[in-house]
Amino acid sequence: MSDQDTNLTPEAFTDRQKAVLDCALQLLVEGGEKALTTAAIARAAGCSKESLYKWFGDRDGLLTAIVARQASKVRAPEALNGPFSRETLIRELYQFAENLLQVISSDVSLALNRLAIGQASRGDATLGQLLLKRGRGRIGAQTTLLLKEAMAQGYLKQSDAGSAYDVLYGLVLKDLHVRLLLGDQLKKAEQDYAAAGKQAVDDFMKLYAASTE
Repeated sequence: MSDQDTNLTPEAFTDRQKAVLDCALQLLVEGGEKALTTAAIARAAGCSKESLYKWFGDRDGLLTAIVARQASKVRAPEALNGPFSRETLIRELYQFAENLLQVISSDVSLALNRLAIGQASRGDATLGQLLLKRGRGRIGAQTTLLLKEAMAQGYLKQSDAGSAYDVLYGLVLKDLHVRLLLGDQLKKAEQDYAAAGKQAVDDFMKLYAASTE
């Protein structure tokens, strides 16, 4: 892994770097792994290969930045400062669930996951580990903090916050991701992410909401 890995945080990307990474993601969608070369990215983004190396380091560093850029599109709720209401908690979870469904179902996320699966089947789990760490891991850590604080404020039953997050994540995605990866063409009615996310959070609250009595 590139020495620059620890510095590649989505918050540190400039607008220009974000645009370059988005070009790389689109190349991946359109042409797969073979299209994801520094020459092709530089050409599509209108920058030099030298700039790519300066910003992201070697190919592993570039790949790490690409994953970080896509993962940053999931707006995971952060632990809120100070006391917050039960309604605020639920609103934050609704927004998180809807956004997670939108990003996970995008052509870019599907292309990244298919590439990771293909590489892992050939014995290279590098991209898969990146997706787990910078995708689900980052999102999970932030959301778990919110759930932990909600438990401390008495809105959720006292439980392991990490396990509670795993349940929430499963309720939101169900088997949607697997179906999409396998090429399932979902009906338009099934793509109401706001309604699906709301239902998932409501189901989660039925399991974890603390008694108000």
